[in-house]
Amino acid sequence: MPSSHPSSNTPPAARKGWRAAVAGIADSIEKPVEVLIRVCGWSSIFLVAAIFLFVLLGAMPVLPKIEWFGEHAFFTSTEWHAKDDHNPSYGVLGMIVGNFAVAAVAMLIAIPLGLAAAVYISEFAGSTTKEWLKIGIEVLAAIPSIVWGFIAVTIIGPMLQKYTGAQWGTNLLNGGIVLGLMSIPLIVSLAEDSLRAVPDSYREAAMALGANKWEVVRRVLFPAAKTGLVASCMLGVGRAIGETMAVLLATGNKNQIPDSLLDPVTTLTAAIASEMGDAVTGSDHMASLFTIGLLLLIITCAINLTANVFIRGHKKKGAA
Repeated sequence: MPSSHPSSNTPPAARKGWRAAVAGIADSIEKPVEVLIRVCGWSSIFLVAAIFLFVLLGAMPVLPKIEWFGEHAFFTSTEWHAKDDHNPSYGVLGMIVGNFAVAAVAMLIAIPLGLAAAVYISEFAGSTTKEWLKIGIEVLAAIPSIVWGFIAVTIIGPMLQKYTGAQWGTNLLNGGIVLGLMSIPLIVSLAEDSLRAVPDSYREAAMALGANKWEVVRRVLFPAAKTGLVASCMLGVGRAIGETMAVLLATGNKNQIPDSLLDPVTTLTAAIASEMGDAVTGSDHMASLFTIGLLLLIITCAINLTANVFIRGHKKKGAA
């Protein structure tokens, strides 16, 4: 029976001509596609540089006017009166301390819980349980930060006042708890992916040598997935430092160095969010907020760079 496929009735010369035409088109677009791929690869670096330049230009009008070190200087004072046109003061020490203090409390909560949940999902949960837990984690990650802020003000704050005797429900501990809860889904998702990326042969070899499940996790999976686990934790730190609305509602927004976990604090991001609406475009007040943004950008870049150096050093050590 004769074949109905069109190519069976096409003369060999025509088929060769068609293939040559397709090959010619592919060769002609190969170079433009290669250039496009290179541009896409470098675009992230260009975008970061453009953002840095934008923030720097916004901060430039006030940079010469700021005293950087001294009794009432930028890095050593908690006095922030950028709205005062006659005697302004730009002290962000309280914001910096508050930022790192809230992030530290958040990571003390998020990293142990996140890694433990990732281990359970990856190694101990059944298939059905695993799917439901993943759905729950995705839902948690999708909750808007303003909703977490409402939870901090209406639920966590009153509980802290009731059980700790805190004078204010919005304080450092409240912000740390909320940021910890917000960071857990990110850490769980990335850490679980890192653990699942470890080849099953590692697990099987360890079990064959008599190791139990916990020994496999502690002595095999954690060392093998160390790079990914560290990266997930560092991304959690970046999330905690860069969060705005939930922190603004949860911490009390007071520029001071806290004496305890129950004291109100503010952060760099909260200060920008709370004052940006009152700042006049082109004023020193607006430029000072850009200066805070520049400082925050430098801090987050430094954290990411530190994480990359650690991860690369670990990879080289493992390769050696």
